[in-house]
Amino acid sequence: MASDINRRAFMQQSLVSAAAGTAALAANAQAGPPAAGVKATLPCGKIAGMSVSRLLLGGNLLTHYTHSRDLQYVYALAAHYNTEGKILETLAAAEAHGVNTLVIHTTEWTDAILRKYKRQGGKMQIIMCPIAPVDDSMEAYKKQVQYIADLGVDALYLWGVRADELAAKGRTDLMARAVEIVKEYNLPSGVGSHDISVVRACEKSGVEADFYIKTFHHHNYPTGPKAEQIKGATAEIPGYWCARPTELIEVMKDVTKPWIAFKVMAAGAIPPADAFRYAFENGADHVLAGMFDFEIAQDVGIANSVLSSVKRARPWRS
Repeated sequence: MASDINRRAFMQQSLVSAAAGTAALAANAQAGPPAAGVKATLPCGKIAGMSVSRLLLGGNLLTHYTHSRDLQYVYALAAHYNTEGKILETLAAAEAHGVNTLVIHTTEWTDAILRKYKRQGGKMQIIMCPIAPVDDSMEAYKKQVQYIADLGVDALYLWGVRADELAAKGRTDLMARAVEIVKEYNLPSGVGSHDISVVRACEKSGVEADFYIKTFHHHNYPTGPKAEQIKGATAEIPGYWCARPTELIEVMKDVTKPWIAFKVMAAGAIPPADAFRYAFENGADHVLAGMFDFEIAQDVGIANSVLSSVKRARPWRS
C-alpha cells in the first residue's frame, strides 16, 4: 500500500510539474517585447529593393519538415507543437525581435495561415518557392507562380530541389525561364540550391537571379560526414546539406548577388553561435534559420552579437 501511495504521489507531482513547465513555456513563447538585453531590431541588407534582416525565419519547422535524420517521432512532435495558433505566435515573436522576413514552401494549409496572419496585421515579408515541376512547357510552374503572387508574397525563388535536378541535366535554360516567369509579376526572383553546381551554372550562363538561397555549414559536428561518406549534394544519414563548404566559400567570393545561407546549423546539429559566425564570416549575406518560438529571442541575440564583431573577406552584397 505504501508503495502504491508513493507512486501515486510521484505521478501527481510529475503532472503538476509538467503542467507548470508547459504553462511557463507557453508564457515565454508569447509575442511581446524582446527579452532584456536583446535588440528589437536586426541589421538589414537590400535584396532587389527589399530591406531584409540579416537573420530570416525558416519555414521548415512551421510546415513540420524537420530533417530529423532517423528520429521519425520528431516529425510528429513538430506537427503537434506548431499548430495554427503557435505558428501565428511564432511569426509575431519574430517580428517583435526584428526578424522581418520568412522563407517558406507553398503548402495549402500554411498558405491559409499566412493569409490569416496578413489579415490580422502581420507585417513579416514572405519569400516563397513554388514546388511545381519545371519542364519545357512550364505550364504547372506558371500556374503556381501566379497562385503564389496572388497571395501577396514579397519574393519568390526556384526551389533548390528543382534547381539541383535541372543543373544535373544541364538545363540552365529552364532555371533562367523560372527566374523570368517570377519577374513578369514584378517580384524579386531568386534561385535556391543544395548543389554548388547550380550557382556555377547560373553564374556561367548569366541567369538574372536577384539572389541565391544556398545551403552552407561546416562538417565539424559529431554526426558530420567523413570525406568518404559524401556521395552527393545532401544526405539525411549522415546528415549533411552542404557537401563542399570550403569550395563554396571560394565560389561565392566572386558572386555579386546577395546570398541567403540556409541549413547553417545542419538541421540542428551545430549550435547557432557557431553556425551563424561561420556563415557570416565566410561570405553569407543573410542566414535563414528554422526556429521554434521559444528560440527566437536567443537566436536574435546571438546573431546581433556575431554581426557586431564579424570579420569577412567577401564584401556584403546586400
